[in-house]
Amino acid sequence: MAARGFRLSVTQRTLLVVAILAVALVGYWVTSRGAGATPPASSSSSSAPVPVSAADAQKQLGELTIAARTSMDGYSREKFPHWDSQGSGCDTREVVLKRAGQDVKTDKDCKATAGTWKSVYDDETWTKATDLDIDHMVPLGQAWASGAKSWTTEKREQFANDLTRPQLFAVTDNLNQQKSDKAPDQWKPPLVAFWCTYATDWIVVKHYYGLTVTQGEKTALTDMLRRC
Repeated sequence: MAARGFRLSVTQRTLLVVAILAVALVGYWVTSRGAGATPPASSSSSSAPVPVSAADAQKQLGELTIAARTSMDGYSREKFPHWDSQGSGCDTREVVLKRAGQDVKTDKDCKATAGTWKSVYDDETWTKATDLDIDHMVPLGQAWASGAKSWTTEKREQFANDLTRPQLFAVTDNLNQQKSDKAPDQWKPPLVAFWCTYATDWIVVKHYYGLTVTQGEKTALTDMLRRC
């Protein structure tokens, strides 16, 4: 008599399919976990923040508290710890230089050794990182006089190293020095075409951190938004 072939019942075949699928899913889960063990750098550090619309900025501007600037008594840059380590041997300054430039090359210490940078304040192009300063859109002293004086050191550190908001830009060094701690009613970038973005970025930063504006500052920002 010929041997009968081995056959699975319907129930057994169903269970086998379920088991195979379970093994496949577990394998996929393990692989995915392994691939994600070292998360990629956040988008906030690898690319510059996208400006908000003029309408959104105007709305946020209307929500800011109008108040006179307080005195600069007690202010020092040391009260805003900056250029924190951002991992891989790079500090905040080097991250900004890398994301703002093109074909940026760095040494073993993450210092930019070559690249091309265009300053958004004057549209000038530079090929040496030493020709650039990292500007705080809302300067540290300006923040101090509009609310940051009462912050904790940790919050001031976050403000000074903020790669998520439009707060840090690589710009021509002497323009950063001209700007100093001035608000838009006291200083504007020479590149008029950038005024719209300058205003929206300034407003976004002040709104996020709950900083105040003066009436003159608000008027200047409103005028700049009209160029959007």
